[in-house]
Amino acid sequence: GGIKLLNVSYDVARDFYKSYNPMFIKDYETKNSGKTIDIQQSHGGSSKQALAVANGLQADVVSMNQGSDIELLVKKGLVDKNWQQAFPNNAVPYTSTMVLLVRNNNPKQIKDWDDLAKPGVSIVIANPKTSGTARYGFLGAYGYGLHHFNNDEAKTKTLVKQILSNVAVYDSGARAATTSFLQREIGDVLITTENEAQITKKEFADKNLQIIYPSYSVKISNPVAVVNAVT
Repeated sequence: GGIKLLNVSYDVARDFYKSYNPMFIKDYETKNSGKTIDIQQSHGGSSKQALAVANGLQADVVSMNQGSDIELLVKKGLVDKNWQQAFPNNAVPYTSTMVLLVRNNNPKQIKDWDDLAKPGVSIVIANPKTSGTARYGFLGAYGYGLHHFNNDEAKTKTLVKQILSNVAVYDSGARAATTSFLQREIGDVLITTENEAQITKKEFADKNLQIIYPSYSVKISNPVAVVNAVT
């Protein structure tokens, strides 16, 4: 009657599952007498995690922050090609968005994406090569540029290039970027997801951090899929 599950997930979902898994286990065991569940978690940059599963990590379930990471596992024959039809809402149980987290009193007066391009602004973000969160950050800035400059791609690319030139550190994942911003005290602003910003603001209440909602951002879909090749 014992069931063991490994959920391979993205970096900033660890706090969510830390709270959610015990409730899920209690509910399941109440409804299924005689059965027990042991849920193990693995967290890291979303794309890095997908590669780990593609290379043999025995995940039963993957809960990522971008569909392309699950599509990689479809191509590897690990996840069914119709995974989006397996659950409601195209297998996306919740969404988030990108925000800017700044220090007490917002000393650099950051209010929108274009403020990140100003000289002297120091930015912390995860690495877009390994982190889905960082890619969403890039897309948020790029989408703002297209919206702000009436779809002028040249001006948009210049803006994004200026923003990226102000990045002080690229971390492997979103949680590592949060650590750099808070504990290593690097940067004036952290580009991160709304849920990570809310958790961080609550956990470090003594630092009086502020969440800045840009005038234009991007919706983040967090899809879930069963790894059929393992289950």
